[in-house]
Amino acid sequence: MRKYLHNLSPCIMEHCYTASWSSIFHFASYIAILYVGKEGQVLHRSKRGWVWNQFFVIEEYTGPDPVLVGRLHSDVDSGDGNIKYILSGEGAGTIFVIDDKTGNIHATKTLDREEQAQYTLTAQAVNRETNKPLEPPSEFIVKVQDINDNPPEFLHGPYYGRVAEMSNVGTSVIKVTATDADDPTYGNSARLVYSILQGQPYFSVEPQTGIIRTALPNMDREARQEYDVVIQAKDMGGHMGGLSGTTQVKITLTDVNDNPPKFAQGVYAMAVSEDKVPGEEVGRLKARDPDLAENGLVDYRILEGDGMNLFEITKDSETQEAVIKLKKPVDFETKRSYTLKVEASNPHVDPRFTAWGPYKDTTIVKISVEDADEPPTFIAPGYNFEVEENAAAGTLVGRVHAKDTDIMNNPIRYMILRYTDLEEFFTINTEDGIIKTTRPLDREAQAWHNISVSAAEIGRSLIAFLDVNDNAPEFATQNEVLVCENVSPGKLIETVSATDKDEMAHRQHFHFSLAPEVANNHSFSLKDNRDSTASIFVIRKGFSRMSQDVYHLPIEINDNGVPPMSSTNTLIIRVCSCDSKDTILSCNVEPFILSAGLSTGALIAILACIVILLAIVVLFVALRRQKKEPLIVFEEEDIRENIITYDDEGGGEEDTEAFDIATLQNPDGANGFLPRKDIKPELQYPMRPGLRPIGNSVDVDDFIKTRISDADNDPTAPPYDSIQIYGYEGRGSIAGSLSSLESVTTDSDLDYDYLQSWGPRFKKLADLYGTKDSADDNS
Repeated sequence: MRKYLHNLSPCIMEHCYTASWSSIFHFASYIAILYVGKEGQVLHRSKRGWVWNQFFVIEEYTGPDPVLVGRLHSDVDSGDGNIKYILSGEGAGTIFVIDDKTGNIHATKTLDREEQAQYTLTAQAVNRETNKPLEPPSEFIVKVQDINDNPPEFLHGPYYGRVAEMSNVGTSVIKVTATDADDPTYGNSARLVYSILQGQPYFSVEPQTGIIRTALPNMDREARQEYDVVIQAKDMGGHMGGLSGTTQVKITLTDVNDNPPKFAQGVYAMAVSEDKVPGEEVGRLKARDPDLAENGLVDYRILEGDGMNLFEITKDSETQEAVIKLKKPVDFETKRSYTLKVEASNPHVDPRFTAWGPYKDTTIVKISVEDADEPPTFIAPGYNFEVEENAAAGTLVGRVHAKDTDIMNNPIRYMILRYTDLEEFFTINTEDGIIKTTRPLDREAQAWHNISVSAAEIGRSLIAFLDVNDNAPEFATQNEVLVCENVSPGKLIETVSATDKDEMAHRQHFHFSLAPEVANNHSFSLKDNRDSTASIFVIRKGFSRMSQDVYHLPIEINDNGVPPMSSTNTLIIRVCSCDSKDTILSCNVEPFILSAGLSTGALIAILACIVILLAIVVLFVALRRQKKEPLIVFEEEDIRENIITYDDEGGGEEDTEAFDIATLQNPDGANGFLPRKDIKPELQYPMRPGLRPIGNSVDVDDFIKTRISDADNDPTAPPYDSIQIYGYEGRGSIAGSLSSLESVTTDSDLDYDYLQSWGPRFKKLADLYGTKDSADDNS
């Protein structure tokens, strides 16, 4: 007895995507497989009850019908329905079901290879009636065939890479790696190809490895330091229809020493007073090097000059400035100027870029000596004079001479220091320095007299005060700082400097820091530049004038005097409205207030509407107050507007003799023209020939017809709607009279007593008719 398991995929042995074409089942054939030996002998393979191979089911199948996986068949199955096929194992009964009669296996659910790649099932044929196994159970595997349903992903992005500036083309920067959850052993679903979407022409990426390399030579960090690169990974070997994923790579160029130091000026001018002592600072200069860290270090030295023996040069390690100091005293009267040639060079030179050198620069420093007000000096350091004893008073002893070395050459005034001649034996001429005796001298009493003479300039007295550091530093300027609402973080908005009233010359330096109460603020930061200036940066993203339009930033400034002094100065920062190019539009309060509500144009429109509405209301009130007058002006009031009461009944409708017909006539219309008030007639129409006054005896009917004809043909008559009432019924009526007057004259048998029961509304009518009836009965 043999059993077979057939893969009944709809596209067996064919390249087909509608079913599991790659899971081609190698039929468990009952056909004998022949093997031919070396001697041509036909060998027969021994038969097995089951011949198993793997089954394949495509993942993510969304067809309307369950997917046919394969067919279970036993050679003991004669087709009479006595065989029952049973399936057990992973997913049996839920994912995989079997037709117990035919042995067909179907997948009833959509499978995902990334969740489970294969299922192990057990197949068995039993007797339908007794459920006894006809064959031992055997296992087989159903593998889920992969499709390209997962895009590549960069699990470790974004990436950050660094590469030295001026690197050669092809220098490796960083490697990016993407993963694809699809099966890498099947097809191209997980075969990734890398490409660069953003970052050309500076960088490139290797398609197979994802290694990013430089693509341009001589990329300069000083020109641009950071680059944003976008890398794409696409499966299916990069062909059309493949899925893709991207990642961001931020590449930073690191610094190398590729820039020499440069002096900003070719010649620097300095000055030193002749009264300065050695060691004092004369001036400072600095060579700029845009490189960073040790690549930007600069050393200074004096190459040549006539002042090499009088001056020396050192470096301030904090500011990288060259400091020229006085080495020996200078004399204005001896030499008034000196010239030095100073060189700035990099101590660390990259050998790769030596050909780009030299990495040094030179400049000329001219130092002028300033004249100081020096005291006069004597021609000789000491004088010896002889005089005879007992010489008369006024005897000439000798003369001392001093001169002023300054350019002014002021006159000299001499005097004897009295503590050296307490008894005043000698006197000196203040102008020429001649010394004489004041009385006879006695050699036996005192053989030698040592006196001291002083010489001073005449013309001015100079008193120099030694300065003490008693003034605190303060801002050099008190200007407001303007910042845009849309300012970006890290932007430099101001560089502040300080000044001090104390006289400290070049030794004066200031240190800046934020006051303790704002040290942890989230809007602004301060960086001390170590050159007596500080930079103010924005650390938040944008501002809102609606919430706050002015910021006060207290800054502490310290000097290096003795004793050190400090002060707190407030920097005022105002938030302004700017356009997209950071051009300030307005910082005033008025536009800010308007922006919080309505714009200026909107307010003007609203005010205009209010003015128009007020004008309409005033006009309406004025028209309402205006007296309404008839459109046709009458000199006198028309008699038809009055109610005339007559105490007699008259003779009826056709009685034209009972009243004056002239009362119906308009006296003003007798001439055929009625003036109008609403318009001013352009022409005066003459009276028509057929229009004439009507006498009193004219019949009313003719009168009315005449008036109708006149009104229809009158060009001055009102063209608008008007009501004209004519109280004439005609000469007769076929309906007869509707008046109840005739019924009064006839006898009536009607009984009006029922009106009494109709209520109060008919009481008056009941009284009239009831009273009359009662009166008739009494008569």
